[in-house]
Amino acid sequence: MKNNLIIAGVPRAGKSTISRLLSKQFGFQHVSMDSIIAGFEKCFPETGVDTYSGLSSMEILHVISGKMAPFVRAMLDSGEYDEYQPGMVLDMYQLLPADYDRWIRGANCEIAYFITSDVTPEERYAIQKMHDTEKDYTFWHTDDELRENAVYIVEQSLLMRKQCEALGLPYYETARNRDQSIRHFLQDFGFSLKNA
Repeated sequence: MKNNLIIAGVPRAGKSTISRLLSKQFGFQHVSMDSIIAGFEKCFPETGVDTYSGLSSMEILHVISGKMAPFVRAMLDSGEYDEYQPGMVLDMYQLLPADYDRWIRGANCEIAYFITSDVTPEERYAIQKMHDTEKDYTFWHTDDELRENAVYIVEQSLLMRKQCEALGLPYYETARNRDQSIRHFLQDFGFSLKNA
């Protein structure tokens, strides 16, 4: 396996949970790309990286993915973590498989997508309501906001699944049985839990 790993996909599909698990149990350095993107938005507005630009959620996904993919490639090409085994795990929402393929494939990293394309938006909303806790940022959203988010999360998941299938990239559905999907991911990537 390569030194670095990107855990990509949609919000609330388990990316941060998996990334923290890989950091805690296997020694990866966890890098939250959401935090880096927030820094770009605040400090470098001229880059056009703007989650609140007034575009549709799908348009924002395309714009930010297209701008951040070459940035991630530059991070990987720096070689900063090449001497470490394992290196870093990048936890990233806004990275489409097509942009991964164009900019990052061939770098010192593996990728896995975590999506929720096998549910309807209403099912996605219900699942999230059932599992949200005060630690989750979505806990504080209104039901209307959560329903709206569920629509675009499913829409983006469908796009990511289609691109993953076309490009031969691994993806995992986590809406219905997250724990089983995480176990499949760990097995597929050769990880064995210490306390399993």
